[in-house]
Amino acid sequence: GIHVLAIKDMAGLLKPEAGKMLVEAIRAEHPDLPIHVHTHDTSGTGVASMIACARAGADAVDAATDAMSGTTSQPSLGA
Repeated sequence: GIHVLAIKDMAGLLKPEAGKMLVEAIRAEHPDLPIHVHTHDTSGTGVASMIACARAGADAVDAATDAMSGTTSQPSLGA
């Protein structure tokens, strides 16, 4: 079986609406499955994407402290 589903956007190209749609679709089919979303902030939409995924039902999203965030790192916690 599966314990956690991890969505990994290693290129950092996930857009907020696409993330929302993906998490909602997975949540609708698997309501009890924990969903973890990981992205990088390459395209500058990482913060918005993580907020959208969290609101859509993701159980965990990755972010980084301000000094370590942005571009090829994870979205900023302080944004």
